[in-house]
Amino acid sequence: MPSFFKDSKQKKKHLKDNKNSSTDYSVEHISKSLSDNLNTIKQKTGDSSDLVIRHLKLGMNSEMQAALIYIEGIVDNQTIQEFLLESIMKDTTKEQMNEQNALNLLSEDMMTVGNVSIIYKWEDLFSTLMSGNTLLLVDGVNQALDASTRGGETRSISESSTEMVVRGPKQAFTESIGTNTAIIRRIIKTPDLWAESLKVGRVTKTDLTMMYIHGIANDKVVEEIRQRLHKIDIDSILESGYIEQLIEDETITPFPTMYNTERPDVIAGNLLEGRIAILVDGTPFVLIAPTVFIQFFQSAEDYYARFDIATSIRLLRILMFMISLIAPATYVAVTTFHQEMVPTTLIVAIAAQREAVPFPAFVEALLMEVTFEILREAGIRLPKAVGSAVSIVGALVIGQAAVQASIVSPAMVIVVSITAIANFATPAFDMAIAARLIRFLFMLGAATFGFYGIILVLLMMVVHLCSLRSFGVPYMAPFAPFIPVNNGDTVVRLPWWTLRNRPRLVSANTVRQGKNQRPQPPASRGMVNRNMEEGDTNET
Repeated sequence: MPSFFKDSKQKKKHLKDNKNSSTDYSVEHISKSLSDNLNTIKQKTGDSSDLVIRHLKLGMNSEMQAALIYIEGIVDNQTIQEFLLESIMKDTTKEQMNEQNALNLLSEDMMTVGNVSIIYKWEDLFSTLMSGNTLLLVDGVNQALDASTRGGETRSISESSTEMVVRGPKQAFTESIGTNTAIIRRIIKTPDLWAESLKVGRVTKTDLTMMYIHGIANDKVVEEIRQRLHKIDIDSILESGYIEQLIEDETITPFPTMYNTERPDVIAGNLLEGRIAILVDGTPFVLIAPTVFIQFFQSAEDYYARFDIATSIRLLRILMFMISLIAPATYVAVTTFHQEMVPTTLIVAIAAQREAVPFPAFVEALLMEVTFEILREAGIRLPKAVGSAVSIVGALVIGQAAVQASIVSPAMVIVVSITAIANFATPAFDMAIAARLIRFLFMLGAATFGFYGIILVLLMMVVHLCSLRSFGVPYMAPFAPFIPVNNGDTVVRLPWWTLRNRPRLVSANTVRQGKNQRPQPPASRGMVNRNMEEGDTNET
């Protein structure tokens, strides 16, 4: 036993020493010796196979040693070849080079790449090297030149696969944060669109950018998001979902308090309303904050169609959300407690179907709901070629077999099918997932107290929604607190010429458009036709 504790102490000491040695470079400056610097880089990177070191000779008679260093695969090889190597090799001023003016001549006269900076510390050197930049070290100089050469293979801009629209832009974000910020810049061409970048994750060093429109976004909300992002201390950030879970207001809730999308037009629309976008490198899903409840039932297409069409479709989505919440619970409550509320012919037909079913209505609904959730999850994980076919055939076969085996009634199969279809009508996937979870609470309340249980769970849900905040903004705004001027784009969508103000609790500058924007043609169609007829008469 003593030897065991001794070994464990030695291991802990060894790990601590390794940790200290691995972070020594962060406080040391670059050495003047090129060989020492190259050995340090090789040691820190484990002399990885994708580490490329190209030795060069500079100065008169080529007496100065230099090295070009980059990571293969994350750099643009054409940029390195044309703007670094060829420029340095062909430049005639390198004969005037010495240790005192080497970096200045290289950065000002020889290197024709866009962005060049000087690095003094090891921490900055490894950070830029692993980000895709190219480093140039010169023997006898305790500094390094950093040239922006990021590149490599990335996914091209394509159509969104999760947020389809009939009318509207088709492009979607990619995994490259530089491409994503450029797409937003092409939509919103104003210098007031500010972007703040930082690196998050001690190991991954993930690039993160916060974008907002200065003068429209609320400065208090911007400062709150900035502080929460800078407080993140974690080893890795692999997707924007990490950021969402680390900065959200409420953690114990099934409802999402941040919105995510891969559509640039949705991000642009929310930026123009005063919200803040958080872009994470390596994922096409961009976060939006702050967020309100009604926002999850709005689609990008609502703003491209006429207001009456958009309003009717939005009302249909909200109706489908309520059906996905309480349809199975309503069936359980009716068949268990409130048979008198159903027409006699219908309740007799339902009773005849349930006569051979050995389970209560609650167990019957629970079995069908769990079975359908399993089929839906399996359909997502299966290969695309067979996923949809297996999920559809499986649902039909299991449903038919369960009815013939008298495990469930045909009415329950119909109710569960309608509930599943209604759940898919919710535009935001996060809100649809929340409805799938809360549906079981409604079923439990209906099985215990009938309609009273459904109302009780509904009241609890509304109270919970009213208690939520998204970066200080009430989650149920503009309903609670009630703001009449901001209700033109909630359950209904009024014409664009009536939406003069931005959301009051989100934006600092609430005026969106000028007065009297309603279309007012200068002349009626009849007058135009009469003038044309008079012109035709004069010609004859």
